[in-house]
Amino acid sequence: MNLAFILAVGLVAGTLSGIVGFGSSIMLMPVLVIVYGPVKAVPIMAIAAIMANLSRVMAWWREVDWRACAAYSVTAIPGALLGARALLVLPPRLIEGGLGLFFIFMIPARRWLGSHRIKVRARHLAMMGFPIGFLTGVVVSTGPITTPIFLAYGLVKGAFLATEAASSLSMYISKVIVFRSFGALPWEILVDGLITGSSLMIGAFVAKRFVIKLDAAHFRLLMEVMMLISGLTMLGTALL
Repeated sequence: MNLAFILAVGLVAGTLSGIVGFGSSIMLMPVLVIVYGPVKAVPIMAIAAIMANLSRVMAWWREVDWRACAAYSVTAIPGALLGARALLVLPPRLIEGGLGLFFIFMIPARRWLGSHRIKVRARHLAMMGFPIGFLTGVVVSTGPITTPIFLAYGLVKGAFLATEAASSLSMYISKVIVFRSFGALPWEILVDGLITGSSLMIGAFVAKRFVIKLDAAHFRLLMEVMMLISGLTMLGTALL
């Protein structure tokens, strides 16, 4: 029954994150904590996140902006490695609270960037990759941070989903490597992560038909709603 519930939530989370580009970790993590406990839930979610991002890359392969992905990943990967190591020794509650406030703040910030037509370039992606990569290594999700950045770069819909996923994929792989090297990812957790991630992958392909029908304005609005929910969720997690 627990596995069936996880897969059902994973399918919904995978579909929603496949539309807006993030949110699967925020929806699925509480369920994993209840079923597996917090120690096992973090590496299981890391494995599932790899599969979720891989599925979005596969669904929108032709629209990946590889230049943006490379510029961002070259600094984000070492940041994620360092952040994952810090996760094993530091309590993330304070960081999650700060991120919750930051997510909410990024909603008006994204609109301000758009109204002033400020564009993010490849060099800016490289500059922001390391700190965001570090945060990705520490907390379960930084999608609401990368969302306004890649939007300001000029990506929307399939191009945004594919490029953000390809960039995140490298960071989550780095995170899993650290977990594995420090003994925090035994084979049974790896299997549980693969099973959980399978539902997220299916959801990403279900989401594609909805994304195709969305216009750019409604797509951005939907992401802002998810950013608000993400920020409030992280604040709640930090305060509990």
